[in-house]
Amino acid sequence: MAKKTLILYYSWSGDTKKLAEKIHDQIEDSDLKAVEVADGTFDDDQYKTNDIALDQIQANSFPDIKLDNVDFNKYDLILIGSPIWSGYPATPIKTLLDQMQGYNFYTSAGANRKAYVNHFKEWVNDLNVVDVAENDSKIDEWVK
Repeated sequence: MAKKTLILYYSWSGDTKKLAEKIHDQIEDSDLKAVEVADGTFDDDQYKTNDIALDQIQANSFPDIKLDNVDFNKYDLILIGSPIWSGYPATPIKTLLDQMQGYNFYTSAGANRKAYVNHFKEWVNDLNVVDVAENDSKIDEWVK
């Protein structure tokens, strides 16, 4: 029997949303929720958004998030999707991770895959990260 799965994602450009929806369609007993931030938190320009995120990281001041009230305890598996900004998960994910326990998938790491994995694991502190995957190839393994 498949695990009760929650898929959480933050998507700046829409790419992570598409992957999250694809994974949601593949997992029979899953819920899908978007992590959002207030309008104006980031810029429409990718490079300016990247600079904003780096400033947030350096100041250790992460954005507030909007997320429906979720009881994380009712799920067996939590997947988290995020864009990658300068080798880091998007900063709204740090805010989310401070509030819960989770697992991670990501959309594209480019040359910063190793840095992304290291930063993600650093951000979750002592939470249990089962695996980090680049796409949906490990979904069957995770939900068993």
